Amino acid sequence: MTERTRDEIAGEDRAVLPSGVVPGQTRLGPAHAAPRGGAVRAQARWVHLRAFMENKLAVAGVVFVVLMFLFCFVGPLFWHTNQVTVAMFNTNKPPGGKHPLGTDDLGYDVLGRLMSGGQASLEVGLAVALIATGVGVIYGVISGYVGGITDAVMMRVVDIVLAIPVVYLFIDLAATFRPTLWLLIVVLALLSWLGPARLVRGETLSLRVREYVQAVRAMGGRSGRIITRHLVPNTIGTIVVNATFQVADAILTLAVLSYLGFSLPPPAATWGGMLENGVNFLYDGYWWEIYPAGALIVLTVVAFNFIGDGLRDAMDVRLQRR
Repeated sequence: MTERTRDEIAGEDRAVLPSGVVPGQTRLGPAHAAPRGGAVRAQARWVHLRAFMENKLAVAGVVFVVLMFLFCFVGPLFWHTNQVTVAMFNTNKPPGGKHPLGTDDLGYDVLGRLMSGGQASLEVGLAVALIATGVGVIYGVISGYVGGITDAVMMRVVDIVLAIPVVYLFIDLAATFRPTLWLLIVVLALLSWLGPARLVRGETLSLRVREYVQAVRAMGGRSGRIITRHLVPNTIGTIVVNATFQVADAILTLAVLSYLGFSLPPPAATWGGMLENGVNFLYDGYWWEIYPAGALIVLTVVAFNFIGDGLRDAMDVRLQRR
């Protein structure tokens, strides 16, 4: 009996193995197959959610923000108060009876005023964050992706706007225009998009030289597709985190504007307006006209900051202690 050669044995192995299986490798069954793209994305989302839920302060911030939205938008359905007509016979009443938090200098119920003022404050904060983040993302990603002279000019525009003294601008606006809700939103958004623009521009400068972006360019991919399908989605973590901080900053800035006289006129209310009005009566012992509004401003801003910190830790794998 003749000895078989190595080539003959290899030929028999190739004949027995199924197509697509390399000799020397074990064929994996369905249970061992590599996860599909959708499964990988779902698993990544679960990892981010679990990391966020492990941050107790972030969870507490979410709970507080949800309760605050219920207090401001659902509370008036159960606690009916007149926030339009002035009641001079009922001014500066201490907490108690029909007014758990007392009344202010115009006779408005402070508890109902907090609900009404919270609606305006939260609406302004969310609207400013949405507009400023959208404008900043578009501006920053274009500047970072195009680069060169375009990037230099666009960033100098940002530097010029940042150099404008904000306090003097607000004082001039207060003396020139009658503030409305949309005017406040537009003014704050025009001053808030600069941060997201610089942040997204920095991320884009890092991402545009990555291998997958270069591969799309080599295959003839258009710039619009690269931006919308590869650059912006890969900066979504930074965008979301910054948006939560934008909400907190807008609420805080709105309170500062009230001190400068640039706030919604009566009978409309904001937390900052209540705080500014209550300061006039602090030394008269009317503490209920300043402390509740001030406490809600501080707690809401801190809650959004906690949420932002939690999202940052959950979406940045370098900060996840695993």
